[in-house]
Amino acid sequence: MPEKVNAALNRAFMGLARRAERIDRSRLVDTFVDVGSLFTLLSSVDHQVIFGRRGTGKTHVLNYLSGARLDDGDVVVYVDLSNIGSSGGIYSDQDIPITERATRLLVDTLLAVHDSLFTYFVEHAEELDLSRSGPLLDRFANSITQVRVVGEVETQVKQAQSKAQEDSSGLRTAISAESLELALETENKETTTDSFSASTERRGRERHTVHFGSTRRIWEEITEIIRPRSVWVLLDEWSSVPIELQPYLADLVRRSIFPVRGVVTKIAAIEQRSSFSFPQDKGNYIGIELGADAAADVNLDDFMVFDNDATRARNFYKGLLFKHLKSTEIFQKSALGIDSEVTFLRTAFTQITTFDELVRASEGVPRDAINIVIQAAQYAGSEPLSVDHVRRAADAWYQRDKEGAVKERENAKSLLHWIIQEVIGSRRARAFLLGSDEKDDLIEALFDARIIHILKKNISTHDEPGKRFDVYKLDYGCYVNFISTAKSPQGLLQLDDDGGEGHSQFIEVPPDDYRAIRRAILRLSEFYQGAR
Repeated sequence: MPEKVNAALNRAFMGLARRAERIDRSRLVDTFVDVGSLFTLLSSVDHQVIFGRRGTGKTHVLNYLSGARLDDGDVVVYVDLSNIGSSGGIYSDQDIPITERATRLLVDTLLAVHDSLFTYFVEHAEELDLSRSGPLLDRFANSITQVRVVGEVETQVKQAQSKAQEDSSGLRTAISAESLELALETENKETTTDSFSASTERRGRERHTVHFGSTRRIWEEITEIIRPRSVWVLLDEWSSVPIELQPYLADLVRRSIFPVRGVVTKIAAIEQRSSFSFPQDKGNYIGIELGADAAADVNLDDFMVFDNDATRARNFYKGLLFKHLKSTEIFQKSALGIDSEVTFLRTAFTQITTFDELVRASEGVPRDAINIVIQAAQYAGSEPLSVDHVRRAADAWYQRDKEGAVKERENAKSLLHWIIQEVIGSRRARAFLLGSDEKDDLIEALFDARIIHILKKNISTHDEPGKRFDVYKLDYGCYVNFISTAKSPQGLLQLDDDGGEGHSQFIEVPPDDYRAIRRAILRLSEFYQGAR
């Protein structure tokens, strides 16, 4: 009997959806697990940008927020920016002028918004007066054609004409026994040459302007019709838009939506792949100024760091996996007798340490946890998940999804190998410190690929009180093959003081103030000097 239960459980694990966008919205609501004050922050009526790396749950959060607002009677406009337009490749086509690409992006986004509003008004025709909303939506559709991005450039046109004339004359004489012949010959040649040239000259920064037509006024009229309801505009997958076009889309949002009372905007983005504004002349700018126009106080990476609280981490993933498992068709059709999280853990895993290993391997990224448990279930078959299954699955997931992301970028791959050698090989640790003011593209690439993770920011030091550091942790996949070997990391961070008899001391929880951390600091200058 236990074998049948575990076989069914593992099949249910393998039936989990890997990405939130492939799950029905009602299931997303049912499987959402709140973390701390996250949902409270997102429920504010402030315009917000929600940051988070791939896999931290941005789409899941927006869909849960969408369901909550709909339950309260509000209007929700959800736009997946990765799916807008009939031909998304045109946005990245560098052969097309940026003004044309930006204009098409804005138009396609507004069309998606229009479609969402149209659906809402049709579904609520009994409550809302279609005689008012219908013409208003028609005007909205017409106003979209007025949206355009134009650039100011100087055009020079040159035209030239030249004319040449050549005259010649001569006398020809022919004498014979019978006759005398005289002939006068003349010749005229005239040549006219026309030339035309046109050139575009750019002086200084090329300025672009976004024209919105009457879209803002129409938004104001929409809010009048639906009052006291509010409109929540949720823009997902912001970072899927080419980065050079993002400020234009942000400008559309800022000018036509932000000023309207009764409209709340939430944007989900990856910080390292986002650009919300660029400067113009005389202090002006195109886009959204974070902190001033929209709050940027929610970062899912911060909410998903559990290394400082093992109990909180365990509770989150216990709820996450159990809720996702219950939503699968296999679980619902199987009479497994699993009706609580406690029973779920006791049945699905050989022991609690196995589940703890899964939590550790996920490194605070829910998508990684789901992918690892799916792979581990394949290894387990009809058995409960064991530590060996989790470690093999974590290694496979790391090789396939994470390390593969940096293989195409040779410098990032070299830096990763150097960090692993320095931190794990030489220091026998899992984490390192990097100056908070050090901005490095390769470090950001590793962070974006979820190969390194930030545990804590702005750590002070005893030796350098004015210097601040961030604590980075290497991904579980970087050292899973070393576990239970002589090369296995001995702790999170290595301290300067030896523990006696040549043994190093380590700490597992990063404090706010380090007294002896010189061995934990990573000097990137050493890597770049060696790479020359």
